[in-house]
Amino acid sequence: MNCIPGRRATSSLRSYSQLPRNLTTRSNPPPRTRPFSSTPFRAAYTPTTRTAASSPTTAKPTTASTSSAIPNRLAPRPASSTTTARPAATPPPTTQRFSPVAAEPPPPTARTSALASASKNQPSLTDLSAGLSDAPKPPTDGDLTEPKANTDWTTSYSGLGDARFEQGAVDVLLAPVSEEDVEVKPDGILYLPEIKYRRILNRAFGPGGWGLAPRGESIVTGKLVTREYALVVQGRLVSIARGEQQYFDPEGIPTATEGCKSNALMRCCKDVGIASELWDPRFIRKFLAHYTKEVWVEHQTTKKKRKLVIRKDDVVKYPFKETKM
Repeated sequence: MNCIPGRRATSSLRSYSQLPRNLTTRSNPPPRTRPFSSTPFRAAYTPTTRTAASSPTTAKPTTASTSSAIPNRLAPRPASSTTTARPAATPPPTTQRFSPVAAEPPPPTARTSALASASKNQPSLTDLSAGLSDAPKPPTDGDLTEPKANTDWTTSYSGLGDARFEQGAVDVLLAPVSEEDVEVKPDGILYLPEIKYRRILNRAFGPGGWGLAPRGESIVTGKLVTREYALVVQGRLVSIARGEQQYFDPEGIPTATEGCKSNALMRCCKDVGIASELWDPRFIRKFLAHYTKEVWVEHQTTKKKRKLVIRKDDVVKYPFKETKM
């Protein structure tokens, strides 16, 4: 006020004192104005007090030195003396899932009735993986009256070790194996094809002079077929062996049974001396050194590399292709 001239300051105070009395000021709010706290929108904008989980308690009174200077529309709502429990939450509405109704079967006709009756009368297919049910049957009384039919090869050992074979048959059976007939597997195992064993038996005893008699039923597992056979030569038992063959699909079980028979024949021929060199370690090492070689090959589909053992006069066949390491 020191910088304002005295006459101007006096006129200013006089004009201020002559203002109307009903002028709205901070300490004198308008008489007909509703405070904000009493409006229906107060709950959406004013802070709510947090309810306690325990018993009702008395809230502490709030004190402020300038409470009289704050108008009603700005003053906070006093805390309630007792706390109220929260209303129970309403469960969410349940939705019903759609479940399709099964279609009704079509009305029967003459054609569908005929097909249904035919399927019922048709015998069910046998699962080969559960077994072949090919156990040999024992001879009956009628079979025993026939000549040379009185021997049950499923249990009999008739003629085993009774006498030696003729010298001509012995020379054929004990002849050295020809290196041209020996084959080698990719892992280096030597073997003679099954047809070569049959040719040697035919040269020694003639076609019809020998045969394989099953000693039991075929056993079919998840990946293997096995059966026991007996090699019968000129009416007497010579050797017994169990053959085995792997299969990869149930439809290949019949083929596996034939491979099982050939495998049993190969094992029986060891007892009569056919191709006995293939189980001689010295012959195996000598044959591998002179007639085989190791090559690196690559699978043309998977591009995987591995090492194979083949004959020197043989070549790599599909799906492998010779490559370098």
